[in-house]
Amino acid sequence: MENNKLNQLKAMTQVVADTGDIDAIKLFKPVDATTNPSLMLKASELPHYQDTLKNALAWAKGHASDAQQQVALACDKFGVDLGSEITGIIPGYISTEVDARLSFDTQATIAKAKQIIELYEANGIGKDRVLIKIASTWEGIKAAEALQQEGINCNLTLIFSFAQAVAAAEANAFLISPFVGRILDWYKASTGEDYSAETDPGVISVTKIYNYFKQHGHKTVVMGASFRNTGEIEQLAGCDRLTISPALLSELEQDTAPLEQKLFADQYEPMEAVHFDEASFRWAMNEDAMATEKLAEGIRNFTKDQIKLEQKIASLA
Repeated sequence: MENNKLNQLKAMTQVVADTGDIDAIKLFKPVDATTNPSLMLKASELPHYQDTLKNALAWAKGHASDAQQQVALACDKFGVDLGSEITGIIPGYISTEVDARLSFDTQATIAKAKQIIELYEANGIGKDRVLIKIASTWEGIKAAEALQQEGINCNLTLIFSFAQAVAAAEANAFLISPFVGRILDWYKASTGEDYSAETDPGVISVTKIYNYFKQHGHKTVVMGASFRNTGEIEQLAGCDRLTISPALLSELEQDTAPLEQKLFADQYEPMEAVHFDEASFRWAMNEDAMATEKLAEGIRNFTKDQIKLEQKIASLA
């Protein structure tokens, strides 16, 4: 079905696969792909990656003497080997995430990012194919700012607020991942109301960020993420990029109805320019209960899955 909604979407937005599943990436042919600890954990359960896991641990044992360091290094190696395989399928970027436990440590985040880049380069993958994913805390944003100055492109993730997005753009982050579905989850739980795709708070948040960036000339790429349904995706058609799960990619592929572009780089309601330093950023987050709670929850959940992956690797020793 050549005229399905997925193909229509690809004509106006760069589609990114939100998965570490090689078969799904081959099927849907996205431009980029993105992984995180939760997706890496899922990938580690697939038969395809059992040898990759074992090889990562064997490699780590040759590069660290302490058992705990071996497991941590094996996790990084597994993520990079997974990402390296994906780069052989996609034409664009692979996003690989820094350990979420470093989210409040700028220097440790920078060091981990550089280690990930070194692992990719050892696999023959240049830094021009990699985006380092970092949680959008103030410390994470400052780490991304420093990394960008060294030519290491960053994907600032777990964006739930306008303040996070603007601070990331002011740090010259290559790309941000503002979340949609998790914002909707919070509002549904908080208000008890249902929302249409048009009134979805997550959709409204990403639309505002996109329009602001275009109006004020920010080069940072806006990549909507964390979708609960195809209606959210359709409302953001025209966004720079959208990262979408295989299940929703499949739904779009099966739908042959016309898809209307919603976002345009030269069409927006005027907004005044704003600036965030550390104090104003922290105050804005303090005043936004949803963003504060979802950022903290996202970091905790990524950490839980990181620990589960470490335990799985440790069990192979």
